Amino acid sequence: MAAKQPPPLMKKHSQTDLVSRLKTRKILGVGGEDDDGEVHRSKISQVLGNEIKFAVREPLGLRLWQFVSAVLFSGIAIMALAFPDQLYDAVFDGAQVTSKTPIRLYGGALLSISLIMWNALYTAEKVIIRWTLLTEACYFGVQFMVVTATLAETGLMSLGILLLLASCLLFVAISVYYYYQVGRKPKKV
Repeated sequence: MAAKQPPPLMKKHSQTDLVSRLKTRKILGVGGEDDDGEVHRSKISQVLGNEIKFAVREPLGLRLWQFVSAVLFSGIAIMALAFPDQLYDAVFDGAQVTSKTPIRLYGGALLSISLIMWNALYTAEKVIIRWTLLTEACYFGVQFMVVTATLAETGLMSLGILLLLASCLLFVAISVYYYYQVGRKPKKV
C-alpha cells in the first residue's frame, strides 16, 4: 500500500488583500484611537495596555536619596540599639540618660523603618516608592516636633539639637519634593 500524499497547502490570499485586512482589524477593534488617544497595533496590546504608561518616571537623584535614607536610618538604628548613651549624649550635650530602654525601643523602630527603606530601594512600583517617602517625611516631621517640645521643656540648647532640627526640616523638604515628583503625571510623548 502506498501512502496517500496530503494535498499541497494552499496559501490564503485574503490576508494579503488590503480591504480584507482592514475589515478584520475593524472587527477586532484595533487600529483606531482609544479614549486616551493611543493607537493599538493588536488586540493583546489593547487589552494589556501600554507598558510605557505604567513605568515610573523617576526624578533625578531619587534612588540616591532612597539609598542615603536607608543608610541613615540603619546607622542611627544600630547606634541606638548598641550605644544608647553615646547617641543621647551626641544630641543632648552632657545630659544624663535615665533609662536606656526608650532609646533602644527607638532604635528598634528605626531598624524596622530602615528595612522598609531598603526594600523600597529595589522596587519600581510608584505607590510603594511614594508611601516610603511619605513615611520618611512623617517620621522626620514628628521627630522635629518631639525634639522641639523636649527643648521647650528642658531648656537645653546645644549645637547637636540645632543640627538635628535643621536636618529634620531639610529631610522633610527633600522627601516631600520626591513624593510629589514621583506622583506627577507623565507628559504625553
